[in-house]
Amino acid sequence: MGNELPAYILAALTAGGGITGYVRTGSVPSIIAGVAVGTLYGLGGYRIQNRQTYGIELALLASVVLAGSSIPRAIKTQKPLPIGLSGLALFGLFTFGNAFRRGF
Repeated sequence: MGNELPAYILAALTAGGGITGYVRTGSVPSIIAGVAVGTLYGLGGYRIQNRQTYGIELALLASVVLAGSSIPRAIKTQKPLPIGLSGLALFGLFTFGNAFRRGF
């Protein structure tokens, strides 16, 4: 068991959050962004699990995308949702950044 479990957990949280955002508010950008980032995490986790190339990179890309969209909003609005998403992004950046730096 390596980095696939965090990737799968982040996939479920981001995709589930996007779907929840759509159901609660009808926000189409929420579902698109949440499912897209969740798919990147899920695909990264799958590739890590099967020892295929670019798994860590896909999960790291998902973390960069999530951080790029959530951290500026968290700083600007100080609302709980962007702050939580920023926390998930930072966790992903730390986890997959270290794995990438170590050479997987």
